[in-house]
Amino acid sequence: MDDATIVDLYWQRSEQAIPETASKYGHYCYSVAHRIVNNREDSEECVNDTWLGAWNAIPPHRPDPLSVFLGKITRRLALSILRRENRIKRGGGQVTLAFEELSDCLPDEGADQIEESAALRELIRAFLDTLTKSERDVFLARYWAFASVEEISKHTGFSASKIKTMLYRTRQRFNVFLAREGYDYDKA
Repeated sequence: MDDATIVDLYWQRSEQAIPETASKYGHYCYSVAHRIVNNREDSEECVNDTWLGAWNAIPPHRPDPLSVFLGKITRRLALSILRRENRIKRGGGQVTLAFEELSDCLPDEGADQIEESAALRELIRAFLDTLTKSERDVFLARYWAFASVEEISKHTGFSASKIKTMLYRTRQRFNVFLAREGYDYDKA
């Protein structure tokens, strides 16, 4: 079933929308959640909560593409579980590594505040527009989907060394971009 038809089912408040969404996007949403929480039960909880979140958000939204909309809901839920269980403070996992890598670019505040900062979101979008498709794909895979360097390497066909170099250079450019745009924070 195509996305428009699934969204129409939500608008009609048809209960069939949930199983159709789960059938088409269940694996995708599970992988988004699992990369963040690294726990089967928590990942399944995120996926189930994603369907509820979609049910509550559609209508009034008519998401296009549906996959990105569902991925955002799943990611937010997974980060919420991660914060709730204080896993970021305990270390380990790709989320912690990704936040550590970006620590030179972003303020030393919680993921909550970073994600909710509208000004920063707009700057990130503008920065992403300056990247090539491959740079953007690698950057988003690492810092949005929290994929490991090995996963990105496997998906893109680039060596792990090339991925690490791309990420390092992109972070450096991101830092320069933020400074040029006047985004300043106290790193101390």
